[in-house]
Amino acid sequence: MNKKILVAVAWPYANGPLHLGHIAGAYLTADIFARYHRLIGNDVLMVSGSDSHGTPVTVSADEEGKTPRQVFEESHALFLEGWQKLGISFDLFTHTDTENHWAIAQDIFKRLLERNYLYQATEKQIYCETDARFLPDRYINGECPLCHFARARGDQCDNCGNVLDATQLINPRCRLAKPGDPPHRLVVRATEHFYLDLPKFEQRLLAYLADKTYWKSNVLAFVRNWLQNGLRGRAITRDMDWGIPLPLPGYASKRIYVWFEAVIGYYSASVEWARNRGTPDKWKEWWAKADDVRGYYFVGKDNIPFHTIIWPAILLGYDENLALPYDVPANEFLNLEGRKFSKSEHWAVWINDYLKAYDPDPLRYLLSANMPEFADTDFTWKEFVRRNNDDLIANWGNLANRVLTFTYRHFGCVPTPGELTDADRALIAQAEAAFASVGDALARVRFKEAIGIAIDIARAANVYLQIAEPWKTIKAARARAATSLYVALRVIDNLKTLFYPFLPFSSNDLHRQLGYDGDLLGEIKIETFQESTRSHTAAVYQPGKHTQKWAPAQLPPGQALREPKALFKKLDEKIADEEKAKLGKAW
Repeated sequence: MNKKILVAVAWPYANGPLHLGHIAGAYLTADIFARYHRLIGNDVLMVSGSDSHGTPVTVSADEEGKTPRQVFEESHALFLEGWQKLGISFDLFTHTDTENHWAIAQDIFKRLLERNYLYQATEKQIYCETDARFLPDRYINGECPLCHFARARGDQCDNCGNVLDATQLINPRCRLAKPGDPPHRLVVRATEHFYLDLPKFEQRLLAYLADKTYWKSNVLAFVRNWLQNGLRGRAITRDMDWGIPLPLPGYASKRIYVWFEAVIGYYSASVEWARNRGTPDKWKEWWAKADDVRGYYFVGKDNIPFHTIIWPAILLGYDENLALPYDVPANEFLNLEGRKFSKSEHWAVWINDYLKAYDPDPLRYLLSANMPEFADTDFTWKEFVRRNNDDLIANWGNLANRVLTFTYRHFGCVPTPGELTDADRALIAQAEAAFASVGDALARVRFKEAIGIAIDIARAANVYLQIAEPWKTIKAARARAATSLYVALRVIDNLKTLFYPFLPFSSNDLHRQLGYDGDLLGEIKIETFQESTRSHTAAVYQPGKHTQKWAPAQLPPGQALREPKALFKKLDEKIADEEKAKLGKAW
């Protein structure tokens, strides 16, 4: 029976373009995983969207002299462009400022309130007397009280990963203060808010986590540490005017806090996807509690507590019949040239800028081979150029191009093989066995392991060709040359599928060069959807006419080949120095 695989991907703050760290942290991993499961025949629903109401949106709006709506709409358009060009195949990438999301977030708020999972309490919150306003957590920076990192945020420390309350910060500073301004006057004042009563879920969360021994060790350790310290109620409203209003009279100045409503987006996007396609109840197939339903949540390590504790608690409180996350394979961080990505310091490679200059698959390859699955990793332009030229061109690209070019010139089609030698059978067997080993790694969400197996087979095929030398035997032993070329083509055909989740564009090109008429790569389209009072744009994946599944292919002798072309472009080594020199400079 086909499984229902929900691929739920972190909702990016719509406060500017995304950089390579975001892509490596969640979006590429989710896409690889989704493409693999589509190939093996599972029913995949991959959803996410722009976090329109995140406090970073209002911070950027204040800094840039724009409205929050302007900032989020501009950012959302950049995201859609990036997904389309990079090949991130969301079934729906929407945003949180839709009527659908508002209604569902408000419904969940009301249901939790009715079931006594929310309570009201007065809390102390930082108030800026200079600006005469309560400050959302992201408006405040200061020293972390736990690790003493100097630039901790009011909601979380990026250095130690702990979730914070802004009042805990040492020497807090208002981010609204402009350079040269005197420090803003910050005081602590009381304000009333609604809280999610997390302690009421503690035992059920412990039971939920009891069998999650297959989770990544870093994720499991983080969650256990949280629970061992005991859960506390967490405010889910804030004093601000941008966001979803409370569905209650008398709270006009308050909004549902973003960390609460953004995670609801996985559920609301699934509902929207089903409605958009005219099957309003279809979403339930991915949210029912059943053995054949599994939800995977792809996030960065800073989002672990929200997806392993808070979101499961919200689901338990709202509807006990909804499936909880099966796995949360959170990644660590990708750094850039030895430093953390930083928007303010212009230390970043923005995905939209990258895609204007380079092809998507070389980046997808490097990030897959250098995935920060268990520890932080580093992106360098030198390594990008080296991996492109050594792994993709000299190894995999060279194998595919020289075999296809030589075969096309001398045969025009897939040659008919003679009797296979032990070496022939061994190489074919190695390539065919990889469907199990690569598939097992992908099913366990181990991307570096999976792509490493595939690239090793390409190396083995190159060694085979160096020994078989069909370019030499073509005159004296044409039948033997035909056989070795057939073996190589058959391995290349299988490698095309093994590489497809990682390298969809070049795999699709190769698929056509091998003479297939179908398609391995579906289209990612930007569509506009109309609600009752507003319209919005979203990215939607439309599968191609797949002619191949996740299984060894029996390349038919006599199949006409199409004119070969190189799969990848060689990069000049000076690119590394040129691109690195751009870092740290205003764009």
